[in-house]
Amino acid sequence: MARSRSLRDALLVLVGALCMHLATSFFGVFQPDLFSGDIIVNTQVNNHEAAPQNPLPDTHKDIERPLVIDTSVADVVDDFAETVIESHAPGWTVFTNLYMSNGTLFVISSRPSSEFPDIRLITSTGLPAENTPENIAARMPTAKDIDFITPTEARARWGASLDLAESHRNRVYPIHGSTFLFNDPQQFLDHYYHFCAELLLGAWAMWQGTHNVQVEPARADAFDAPPVTRAIFAHTDATGWRDRPGFNSYFLRAAFPDTTVETQADWQDRVAATAAHGAHARAWRLERVLLADRSAAFRGVVCGTQVHRTAGEAFHHMRNLGALPRWWWEPVRRAVLRFADVPGAAIERGVRAAMRADQGLPVPAPDERVVVTYVNRQGVRRHLIDADHDALVAAIEKLCAERGWEFNDAKAELLSKEQQLELVARTTVLLGVHGNGLTHLIMMSPTPVSTVIELFFPGGFAHDYEWTARALGHKHFAVWNDTYHTYPDLPWVDYPEGFQGTRIPVHAPTVINIIEERVAGRLP
Repeated sequence: MARSRSLRDALLVLVGALCMHLATSFFGVFQPDLFSGDIIVNTQVNNHEAAPQNPLPDTHKDIERPLVIDTSVADVVDDFAETVIESHAPGWTVFTNLYMSNGTLFVISSRPSSEFPDIRLITSTGLPAENTPENIAARMPTAKDIDFITPTEARARWGASLDLAESHRNRVYPIHGSTFLFNDPQQFLDHYYHFCAELLLGAWAMWQGTHNVQVEPARADAFDAPPVTRAIFAHTDATGWRDRPGFNSYFLRAAFPDTTVETQADWQDRVAATAAHGAHARAWRLERVLLADRSAAFRGVVCGTQVHRTAGEAFHHMRNLGALPRWWWEPVRRAVLRFADVPGAAIERGVRAAMRADQGLPVPAPDERVVVTYVNRQGVRRHLIDADHDALVAAIEKLCAERGWEFNDAKAELLSKEQQLELVARTTVLLGVHGNGLTHLIMMSPTPVSTVIELFFPGGFAHDYEWTARALGHKHFAVWNDTYHTYPDLPWVDYPEGFQGTRIPVHAPTVINIIEERVAGRLP
């Protein structure tokens, strides 16, 4: 049985502990190494007990130290970096140091606003577009959408608060990197053509041209434009920019794998975070930003009266400046095709053809097989008369069999994305009824004989695929049954009765003649 502890025992324990503390404190002053708090283990091994070993290298210097971010100096100085417009075309503006507070974009500049482009050509309210006077007026921007202020005014809004101890700090917070800010409504985003062949194509033309990027055919998948850090869709939710077949997200992720996506909810988070007034007013500073706005583009001459494609403003502006090289679209096209595991030989068709043409050799080369791809829409709305469709397919099959060419009667709904992209990358002639399937022309290799044949209801015409084909180096033909039009002899845009119907006629011999003449080089 254990003996109970008395008061005397407790006092002895306390006295002993006190003596030990005094001793270690006294001797520790003179011999700190003995009382460092470390446990010393003797790991020395005698030579006769173990084989000699090479000393371990000192790896301490190779250890990656954790990154320490000092948020106390994160863009919170008293001076405000002024906004610079690097380039501008209606609907497409590249800024450095663009500010946003409570949903309003701010240009901070010592220069008067009159020296900047008209805000109607920069942005809009972002509302869906309707062709009515009321809607047109409602989409016109005001100072609530974009405003111009001086550095002094910016300092009054977001500068240092006199009642704060850290009076040198302002209340502007950076969004580093490059931002594509898309102000388009959801109305046009969930469509493969409008998203990939119009919005992203225009953005890339503007971005490439702004940074004067040179693309060499030998390394056409390389470019040195600043990487796109994020894409912000300010007026749609996470599903609103995705099309039903899934090509929008596939294309964006393949072409820009490092780019993060923010949508309306994220943008509203940023708006709400800067909604305070007075001493707590704050703003975001976007380091580099491309602002794209569909309504603003349609107020421009090129888009509004000539090609009716928003990308046209960006493309023609940069081409007229001489800032778009011959292979400007190749980095994007190749990124998507490589992501889809398309063989390099198919991707390089355009470069091989260009080299032959530059040397005065015939194109296509004798060993380069001609590929004719027909986008079959007979299972969906807007398609050919059944008998005309059958006659067209039979005629193309006969032509290709006689010439040793490849013919593909492609039903997109039966093919995977990878199969579709591999097929179009090899295609010499792409044809089909006006419709979304022709958007794949953006993945074709541009060659002296690459061709897009678009079948319209007679009298109908739209610039969608005509302008896009021409901008990317393909020859386009608009077929009205037994006649055709090609640039610069183009008809007026029109959507007559029957344009969207299932009774579109086509004269097969007319199409066969176009294909033969183009491949032979007799229809440049």
